[in-house]
Order: sequence, then C-alpha cells, then structure tokens
Amino acid sequence: MAKLPVPTGAGVGLRLPHLAEVVAARPPAAWFEIHPENFIANPHAAELLQDLAGDYPISVHTVGVSIGSVGGVDREHLKRVRALIDSIDPFSVSGHLAWSTHEGDYLNDLLPLPYDEETLDLLVRHVDEVQQGLGRPYLVENPSSYIGFTGSTMNEVEFLSALVARSGCRLLCDVSNIHVSSHNLGYDPYAYVDGLPADAIGELHLGGFTIEDDGDSGAKVLVDTHSDQIADPAWALYAYALKRFGPRPTLIEWDNDLPPFATLTAEAARADLIAADVFGDERSRAAAG
Repeated sequence: MAKLPVPTGAGVGLRLPHLAEVVAARPPAAWFEIHPENFIANPHAAELLQDLAGDYPISVHTVGVSIGSVGGVDREHLKRVRALIDSIDPFSVSGHLAWSTHEGDYLNDLLPLPYDEETLDLLVRHVDEVQQGLGRPYLVENPSSYIGFTGSTMNEVEFLSALVARSGCRLLCDVSNIHVSSHNLGYDPYAYVDGLPADAIGELHLGGFTIEDDGDSGAKVLVDTHSDQIADPAWALYAYALKRFGPRPTLIEWDNDLPPFATLTAEAARADLIAADVFGDERSRAAAG
C-alpha cells in the first residue's frame, strides 16, 4: 500500500452505517477517521477499511484505550488496536484525556480526571506504554467538561502542556470541546487556545452539541453529543485556532442521530472554506473545492 500524504483539509468520521455507501461510491473526501473498536470485532468491516485505506488517508481515534485508569492500560486491547493500525497505516492515532475502565469493566463514558502531579505521573507512564505498544506517537484529546475538581493544582492547558513535555505525545485539539467546556466551567475559550503548545497540535476536531437544563438552577449546560451541526461559536473559535496553529487536519465528528453522508461532507466543505479565508492561499482554496 503506497503511503498517502498527511491531509491538511477537513475529513469526516466514518461510522459503520455509512461504510458500505462509502466503499461503493468512493465519494470526494479529504480523509476519514475511524474508531478501531468498531472494526476489531468485525472482520468484514476491517477488510472494507483496508480497501479504503489505499485511496483515502485514515486517522484512528481510540475510545477504549483508557490512559487515565488507575488500573493501567489494557495491553491485550492495545495489541488488537496495533494489529488494525498496522494493516491500514493511519497518519495519526489519538485518544482521550479521560478514564473509562475499572477492574476490567468498560464504561460507556469518558470520565474526568483531577489535574495534579499524581495524575500527571500516571498519564505520563500510560502514554509512554501506549506509544511503545503502538509503535507511533499518540495524540491526546482535550475533553468536554461538566465539572471541575477542587483538588486540581493545574488548569487543563497547563496539564496538557506538561503531559506533552514529559511524555513526548502530541495533542488533538477538539475545538468544540473547548467551546462546550468554557461555557460549562466559565473560562475564556480563546485564552485556552492561546495557551496550548502550537507545535504539539496534530489534529483538530469539530462536532455538534446539545443544550440541556441544569436541574432547578435554570442554567444551560452544553453536552458534547456529536448529534447536530456545528454551532456558529465553534466555527468562530475554529477560525481563531487555525490562525494560532496553522493548517491542521480537521475532523467533522457526528456519532449520534447520523444524517446522510452528504451532510457530513457539507460540514467539511464549510471547514475548508473557513481555512481558505484564514490562509488566503491557493492550497486551501483547492481543498475547499
């Protein structure tokens, strides 16, 4: 399989309901992101993915590699992920700043961590184990947050910067997560972007959220559901992030209430147009179609 160049335009998340359509139609798309857990247990889907990997750059975004779990990384699962990525040679592999396993049980959630030296030491060890196990760099994604820990001794940007410095990992900057978390926790999303180490940013994400009531308080909580179009404030923050970081592969995430595939590519086209406006060069305008 020939090595495809790392894309700078916007790609889309390839979920199983769209897989057959994409394999048959080979639609115009800059690249695809997949969750390996959807393919490891589905040999036919994995075979179709290997076919697509010859024509499209692929990014792998893990949801079962729980780098924040005190019990450690599941080495058997890591081997399964390694086997899949070796078969498709993705341009990046990423996962979450969170924990989702406990005593062998996988939880269907990405749970938060306190930002202190103890947690940092734990994550440095686990990120090193993941990078050694996968044989390549691992990008760590900033979470969507709904609570903070009073015992934290660092803010999230400081914690992520320290994790990069000590582990050698890179970062996946989820722009929509910054918007969601900044609303929920009351901080400046633009200052957050300014604080991230620009050289460590390997990929950007954009996704939709829903607005829910916070019980009897009357406050509105943004929930990172990946079930709707991207909101205007997230688009504005995305343009700012591009100015700060430069061109980066950008993913349109849509995991729930999946629309027609054309809706995803339309969102990707909007991201490319924003990039073309920010950079004003022919390369970006060509990516926008």
